[in-house]
Amino acid sequence: MSPMLNELHKFEDAMLLLLRLTIGAFLIWGVWDNISDPRQMATFVTFLHGHGFPVAHVAAPLSVYAQFFCGVAFILGGLTRWAGLLCAANFAVAIAMVDYKLGIRGAFPATCLVLIGVYLAARGGGRFAVDTWLERR
Repeated sequence: MSPMLNELHKFEDAMLLLLRLTIGAFLIWGVWDNISDPRQMATFVTFLHGHGFPVAHVAAPLSVYAQFFCGVAFILGGLTRWAGLLCAANFAVAIAMVDYKLGIRGAFPATCLVLIGVYLAARGGGRFAVDTWLERR
């Protein structure tokens, strides 16, 4: 392997931080309208009801706040493993109930979030994470 490629491992922690920040910000951005506007939450409840979710009025805020929690946890690197599992579970349900109808291209974003969630659950937050800072103390 090229010596240059061997040196890329030096950036592993920074890239993990960038991944966490990007996914965390995306998750928060994606649900902020539901948190800040009750009409948007009502629209999401209707959407889930239309896709056969039982108790959509409970499932909608549960999903929204789970995604918000995961976003904050990923950004901070706090409870990263738990947030990864929650993220993976949330988007696996999204695929099973909604996105499978969209085909592989339509289900790809949720599939990526499942895989990123599983990766972060297995890997943890890395060097630049609150979890790591707390473990060192």
